[in-house]
Amino acid sequence: MDFFREQDIARRNTRLLTLLFGIAVLVLIAMTNLLLVGFVVFESGGGHASLSDDMLDWQSFIAVGAVITLIIGAVVLVNWINFARGGKQVAAALGGRLVQPGTDDPLEQRAANIVQEMALAANMPVPSLFVLDEEAGINAFAAGTSPANAVVAVTQGALTSLNRDQLQGVIGHEFSHILNGDMRLSIRLAAMLRGITFIGDVGSILLHSASHRRRYRSSKKDDGRGAVLAIGLGLYLIGLLGGLMAGLIKSAISKQKEYLADASAVQFTRNPEGIGDALKIIGGHSAGTFVETARAEEMSHLFFGQVRHRLWSAFATHPPIEARIERIDPQWDGQFITVTAPQTASAEEAEDDPGHLAAVAAVGATLTVAGSALPGATGATDDRDKDALLLQETKESLGAMALVLGMAWDPRHEETQWRALSEVEIKGLAETTQRWCQPLRARSAAQRLHLLELCLPTLRGISVPQYQTFRALLMSWISADGKTALSEWCLFQMVRHTLDAALLDTRPARPRHKSLSGVSSELAIALGTLAHLTEESTVRAFERGQDLLDLPLTLPETPSLSVAEFGKAVDTLAECYPLLKVQVLKAMAAVAADDGEISDLEITLVKAMAVVMDCPVPDVMLEAHGIKLSTTNI
Repeated sequence: MDFFREQDIARRNTRLLTLLFGIAVLVLIAMTNLLLVGFVVFESGGGHASLSDDMLDWQSFIAVGAVITLIIGAVVLVNWINFARGGKQVAAALGGRLVQPGTDDPLEQRAANIVQEMALAANMPVPSLFVLDEEAGINAFAAGTSPANAVVAVTQGALTSLNRDQLQGVIGHEFSHILNGDMRLSIRLAAMLRGITFIGDVGSILLHSASHRRRYRSSKKDDGRGAVLAIGLGLYLIGLLGGLMAGLIKSAISKQKEYLADASAVQFTRNPEGIGDALKIIGGHSAGTFVETARAEEMSHLFFGQVRHRLWSAFATHPPIEARIERIDPQWDGQFITVTAPQTASAEEAEDDPGHLAAVAAVGATLTVAGSALPGATGATDDRDKDALLLQETKESLGAMALVLGMAWDPRHEETQWRALSEVEIKGLAETTQRWCQPLRARSAAQRLHLLELCLPTLRGISVPQYQTFRALLMSWISADGKTALSEWCLFQMVRHTLDAALLDTRPARPRHKSLSGVSSELAIALGTLAHLTEESTVRAFERGQDLLDLPLTLPETPSLSVAEFGKAVDTLAECYPLLKVQVLKAMAAVAADDGEISDLEITLVKAMAVVMDCPVPDVMLEAHGIKLSTTNI
C-alpha cells in the first residue's frame, strides 16, 4: 500500500468533489430563482400563473442568484474556518472529552498506549485522544487538517466492547486516514455539504414560522402566511433535493476510502484478525456503530462505521459490515461475535501493555545520573524502572516542558540559560529542568527524539499564554550562544510546528508547487546541507539524491549554507504537492544512507523536515535505502 500515492488520490478526489459541489450549487440556485420568480409571477397575475416579458425582471433574477451564492459561500467558509482550526474542535463539537496523559482509567490508558504505539511506528506526531463518553455504539474517527493537529476519538462502546487487538485494528484504521491524507478532504466535505443543505434549513425555518403564525393568529386575516408557507415549502423541497445530491456525493467518496483504510489497518497492525473481529463484534452488537450526538449525521463520513441507519444503501457513507469483513476474511462463515461482558483492565495491566512497553523500549538504555538519584528511585532501580520514570515525566506538563528544555541545555552557556529560566513564572520548572539536564545529555539523540515525540501530546494541553512563555524561553535557550545549530533547529521546529498548529491555530502550508523544477534551488540547499554532514563522500551523497529526483542540481559550497537558509528552503518545500514531498524525503533519506549508515543528526534532520512538511516518514521508506540507525550523539 503506497500511503502517499493514496494521499495524492485524495487530493484529486477533492477536485472532483469541488466540481460536483459547484454543479449542485448551480442547480440549487437555478431552482431557487425559479421558485421565487414563479411566486412573483403568480402573485402579479392575481393568483394565475401568467408569464410575460414585463413581469420577468432579469436583473432581479441575477441578483437573487448572487445573493444565494454569497449566502451558501459564507456558510461553507464559516464551517471550513471552524473545522480547519484542528481536530480538537471537531472532537469537541461531537461531544468528545480529551483524555489526559497519565489517565487513571485503565481502558483509556490502554487506548492512549495504542495511539502512542501507532504514532511511533508511523514516525508521526502522537495525536491527542478523545473519548465520546455517552456513546454505546462501537465507533471512532480521526480529525484534523494535518498530522500536526490530528486527533483520534473513540466511543465508550469501543473501549468497553473491544479487546486490545480489536481496538488496535480500529485505531489503525483511523491512523490510515491520517496517513492517506483523508482528514483534510473530510473537513472540506463537511463544510461543503453544510452549504448545500443550508437552503433546506431556511425553508424549514419558514415553514415553522408560518405554522406558528397560523396557530396564534386569525385565519381570516391576510398576514402573508400563505406566501411564507409557499416559499418555505419550496425551499424545503429544494434543500431536500440538495441533501439527496449531497448524500450521493458523500457516499461515493467515503465508501472507497473505508475499504482502503481497512486494508491499510491490516498492513499497519500486521494483524487482520484485530480489525476483522472488531467488525464481527459490531455486527453482533445491539448498538452497532450508531452515534447519538446531534452533529454525527453532518460528519458521518469521518467515522469508522455508519452513524445512522440508511434505508437506501446508495446514501450510506460506509460499505455494509458484511462486505468489509469478507474483504478482510474471505473465509468468514457469516457468524457475528457476541460480547457477553464489558472489557476490564487494571492499572498494572496498563503498565504492562505492549504500547507502554514499546515506548519504554524506544527510550532505551541506562540513564546516567550526575549528582543525585532519580526522583523516587534508589541506586538499585533497574534500567526499565528508570526509563519508566522518565516516561512518566512526559505525561505531566511540567515534566514535558522540563524535558524539552533539557534537550536544549548547553553546559557552556548554562549561566545565560538559567538566568532566562529564572525570569519565567512557571512554578517548579527550574527545579525539574535541573533534575533532568544531565541524564538527558547522556542519552543518544535518537532516544531524545523519542522522548520529544512523547512530550508533544502532553504540551498540547497547556494554556496558550503558558505555551507562548515556554516557546520564547526555549528559543532563548537555543540562542544562548548567539547561533543555532542544526540539531537545535530540528528541536525547535518540531515543537513549533506541532504545538503552534494545536494551540495557536496556525494553518498548514497550502500546496503551490506542482513540479520540483520550480523549487530546484531549495532542493539543492536541503540536499547539500545533509550531504555536507557526510564529510568523506559529500559529492557522491549529493549526486545520489539528485539522481533520485532526476534534476540538474548544483552542490552548494559549505560557506554558502546556513541553518537560516536551510530553514527557508524547508518552508518552501512544505508548499509542494503531497507526492512531491515524498520524493524530497526519499532523496534526503538516500543522501543520508549513502555511507550505509544514518547518524542521529541525519535521522533527526529527516524527521524534522517531515514534521514541517506534514508528511509522515514510515520506517520502511528508510529501510528501503539500507539505513541503519547509529547510537552516536549529535
